[in-house]
Amino acid sequence: MVMEKNDMLFNQQDKVANLGIIAMNGTQELAEKINRYLVEWYKQGGSEQDSYLVETDCPRFSSGDGKALIKSTVRGDDLFILCDVGNYNVKYDMFGSHNSMSPDDHYQDLKRLIQAAGGKAHRINVIMPILYGGRQHRRSYRESLDCAVALQELESMGVANIITFDAHDPRVQNAIPLMGFDNVIPTYQVLKALFRAIPDINVDKEHFMIVSPDEGAINRNMYYASVLGVDLGMFYKRRDYSVIVNGRNPIVAHEFLGNSVGGKDVFIADDIISSGESMLEVAAELKKRDARKIYAYATYPLFTNGLSLFDEAYNKGMIDGVFGTNLTYRTPELLSREWFHEVDCAKYIAYFIASLNHDLSISAIIDPHEKIISLLKNTGRLK
Repeated sequence: MVMEKNDMLFNQQDKVANLGIIAMNGTQELAEKINRYLVEWYKQGGSEQDSYLVETDCPRFSSGDGKALIKSTVRGDDLFILCDVGNYNVKYDMFGSHNSMSPDDHYQDLKRLIQAAGGKAHRINVIMPILYGGRQHRRSYRESLDCAVALQELESMGVANIITFDAHDPRVQNAIPLMGFDNVIPTYQVLKALFRAIPDINVDKEHFMIVSPDEGAINRNMYYASVLGVDLGMFYKRRDYSVIVNGRNPIVAHEFLGNSVGGKDVFIADDIISSGESMLEVAAELKKRDARKIYAYATYPLFTNGLSLFDEAYNKGMIDGVFGTNLTYRTPELLSREWFHEVDCAKYIAYFIASLNHDLSISAIIDPHEKIISLLKNTGRLK
C-alpha cells in the first residue's frame, strides 16, 4: 500500500491514552490497512510502536457456546473495536455443522470482548460500519427495535463512542442521546474512486445527473448533487400496502420525479445493495428515459442473491459500473467483476481513530466539502 503524505501531525504526547485496536473476526484485512496508516503517522509524531493491533480470539465450544479472550493487557488503553456484523464468511462449528456467523453472532462476540476488557481500558470505542439491526429503523405494529436496544446495551456496558457509516436511518442515535454517535458518509472517497475508475467522466450540469433510487435515499443524493452543482432526480416507489412479501410491501412501480436524463450520465447512490433488484429496476427505467451511462453506488454491496443479474445487466449495457466500499465483506467473485469498483475507506477510518485518540475535532472529517472542492479542482472538473 502506497502511503500518502499526511497533512496532520499526531504528536505522541498529545494522545488521550495509549492506542489499541481490536479487529474482530472478519475485519482483519481492513484493520491491517488502518494500522499501517496509524503506525506511519504516529512515527512522524514521535512514536516507536510498530503495531496497534491487540491480539484477541473468540473461540466456540462444540455446543455453540462462545467466549472472548484478549491476549495482552489493555489497561489504560484507548480501545477501538472494529466489528463487521455483516460478514457471513466467518464460520464456526456447532454439533458437527459448519455455520456462517450471523449479525447476532458478531454482536454477541462484540459484547464478549467488551466483557473481556474487564473495565480496565481508558475508553472503549466501537467502529461498526454496518449498524447492527439498523435496517429495522422504525416500528410498525408489534415489532422489535433491535438497533435502538443494542445501542442502549452498549452504552450500559461502558462504550463511549459508536462510529458507523451511512446508517440506514441515523435518527436511531436518539436512543442514546448522551453517548457519542458519529454517522459518517464517505462522499469524498466515492467521488475519488469514481474519477479514478472513469477518468473521462464529465460531471457538469449538461452531461451528468444524480438520481435517488427512492425517497429514503434522497438526503445522500442531495449532497452529491449540491457539491457537484448538477440536477437531482428521484424515484418514488409505489407499493402495494395490502400485501406483505418477505416482510415488506412489494413495489408496484417506480415513478420518476425530476428533469430529463436524456443523453446524460447518471449516478445513483444508496446505502445497501441487497438483492439489487430495485437498483436494476431503477436503471431500466432510466434507460427507458434515454440515460447515457448509469453508475450505481452502495456503501454496502451485499448482493444477497448473487451476481448473475448484474452480470446480465452489464452485458446488456443497462448498467455501466457499480461502486462499493470495503467496509464489509466482499466475495472474491464480486472483486473479480469488471463492473465493480472498490471504494477504500481505510484511511478515512484511520483519521477518525487518530483524531479521537488525540481529542481533536472531527468536524472536518465528517464534512468533506472542502476536500471535494479541492478534488474537483485538481482533476480539472472545477474551473
